[in-house]
Amino acid sequence: MDPIVLLIIVGAVALALAFLFYLVPVGLWITAIFSGVRVGLGTLIGMRLRKVVPSEIIRPLISATKAGIELDIGQMEAHFLAGGRVQQVVSALISADRANIELPWRRATAIDLAGRDVLEAVQVSVNPKVIETPRIAAVAKDGIQVIAVARVTVRANIERLVGGAGEETIIARVGEGSVSSIGSADSHKDVLENPDDISRRVLERGLDAGTAFEILSIDIADVDIGRNIGAELQTDQAEADKNIAQAKAEERRAMAVAEEQEMRARVVAAEAEVPKALAEALRSGNLGVMDKYRMDNVQADSKMRTSLAGEEDSP
Repeated sequence: MDPIVLLIIVGAVALALAFLFYLVPVGLWITAIFSGVRVGLGTLIGMRLRKVVPSEIIRPLISATKAGIELDIGQMEAHFLAGGRVQQVVSALISADRANIELPWRRATAIDLAGRDVLEAVQVSVNPKVIETPRIAAVAKDGIQVIAVARVTVRANIERLVGGAGEETIIARVGEGSVSSIGSADSHKDVLENPDDISRRVLERGLDAGTAFEILSIDIADVDIGRNIGAELQTDQAEADKNIAQAKAEERRAMAVAEEQEMRARVVAAEAEVPKALAEALRSGNLGVMDKYRMDNVQADSKMRTSLAGEEDSP
């Protein structure tokens, strides 16, 4: 036989065997059989044809079977095709079963498809998680700023994981409750003496409603004194009042100057009418020439006296 033909035949056989072993995961099938999971080769081939990775289904199924949890291969395939994490869901089911927490398959897959880590949720449900809030600043009634940091111990609520608010909502609500509690205190000293009053008042508000967590406790980890906000506000108010008073005084001064200028303008206008009145009096005979002469002398004398008085007053 021609060596080239023989080489082509061997290559074709090798490709066929490789495709066959890819299509039929014999090793995975043998592992499943020896692990007590009854699955047919046809089922594995069907997974390949449906573009499902068999190992992503069979290995979690083996783990569930060993843990005594019965699962349906069809539902596992459906969850994989929907974009879910089958291994994560199965691990969560095993953890929930060991912790005696009721977690059905449908709820676990719904939590996973909602984008939450269902395994972490089960772990937080068993082992509560501590959330530390950022520094919360509030002002007591005496005007002193109080800065507090709270630690919130929460436990995951499996039933409210789908549609429930997350950690950010818990932190925001605790911050709001802390601000309200500090703001209702008569003095910052009361807050320093009894920081547990903040925890008690915040817990009474039921802040975990509508969230995916259950608040177990709220502890005030740190309390500091900030600025004297009341004094600063009073100082700012006094400065604002001073500026307003200065503005009003400047307004009154400007009005007085304007009024003075207006009066001067009226005097100048009145003085401009004097020559006209004199001329009219001379024409009508009400004022004689000698009268006019004496009046001019009086005016000249008055100006001279005014000028002399000004020179004497000057240094």
